[in-house]
Amino acid sequence: MKLDAYLHFLSYVKSLEELWDAHCRQMAGYGFDRLLYGFTRYKTETSLGDPEDFTILTNHGKDYLDGFLRDGLYFNAPMLKWALENEGAASWQMTQDMLLDGTLSPQERKVVEFNRSLGVVAGYTVSFNSVSFRSKGAISLSASGGQSQQEVDAIWAEHGDDILLMNNVAHLKILTLPYNAPNRALTNRQREALEWVGDGKTTQDIALLMGLTAATVEKHLRLARESLSVETTAQAVLKASLQNQMFKIEA
Repeated sequence: MKLDAYLHFLSYVKSLEELWDAHCRQMAGYGFDRLLYGFTRYKTETSLGDPEDFTILTNHGKDYLDGFLRDGLYFNAPMLKWALENEGAASWQMTQDMLLDGTLSPQERKVVEFNRSLGVVAGYTVSFNSVSFRSKGAISLSASGGQSQQEVDAIWAEHGDDILLMNNVAHLKILTLPYNAPNRALTNRQREALEWVGDGKTTQDIALLMGLTAATVEKHLRLARESLSVETTAQAVLKASLQNQMFKIEA
């Protein structure tokens, strides 16, 4: 799609699945055929939060995901470190320069070697603006196999402003769409109970509104807390709201 058509599409898309499929195809049109998007709302000075709370979208293969994400290599990825400290777009030439001048740590070199083994060599990283010191989002755009970083930089010189705009708008749209972290999706009853709590209703009120006993309402709230891995119902309401699991319009 042309830029204006794609931005129009992003404005009205209603599901994360539809958005991500279209975004992967849109970026592939510029030569970036493997994407990895990540967002956290729980960053601290020493941690990115619980990985199960990350919003992760990718079209990388299982071998890459197993090593980079599940084995924790991402934590020492040079471009991720750049993204945590900066906003905007950066060429992966930065990593190559650090490798040549010997400034990469052993852990960072391990990430670079892993990426090379799976053909993740040339590309760009986009780091999105943050509204809170605890939140951070970024996307890795890996170029098609066989492309050099010089060729990718030439593509970016010509189309980089448009690519950056499309990724920024896609990121903002992602933040408005429901995302259920693995093993943390709420049932309809759990979500409804939390919604009533968010409206300030008591357990007795909710029991009447939902046609249940107070004990059953408490059960739904307990299971919601367990699903979201929080200790209090207030925390459950907050986390479900941040994940757009409450008051959502079904696609």
